[in-house]
Amino acid sequence: MSIIGLSCIFPTLDIKQTETFYVTKLGFQSVEYLECKEPHICLYKDKIEIILLQASKEVIPNRELYGYGYDAYLYTDKQIELEKELSEKGVKMIKSLNITDYQNREFVIEDIDGRWIAFGLKEK
Repeated sequence: MSIIGLSCIFPTLDIKQTETFYVTKLGFQSVEYLECKEPHICLYKDKIEIILLQASKEVIPNRELYGYGYDAYLYTDKQIELEKELSEKGVKMIKSLNITDYQNREFVIEDIDGRWIAFGLKEK
């Protein structure tokens, strides 16, 4: 048996607004399943999938619930180019590209729902 993938699950109060942010600002493609028993939208970019769920109550980011932590960590070896692209599109930057004390090169953005999403990779 092997595990071959992972999808982030992001509940949101305004599923269409969140979808628009990920498509226009982060370059994801979307597939809507809004007529299903459990309405959701799948977002795809490269090998990443994020699933948006329609939340029935307020969504609280990990850092607010637990005192620290990102809501997703996406791996890329193109941090410089991606940070520049997202910044030019007006995405809110939380942390600029740096090397962390756990030896990852990363930067962090905030999405439209207040989630902090890191883009990084282990330094060699």
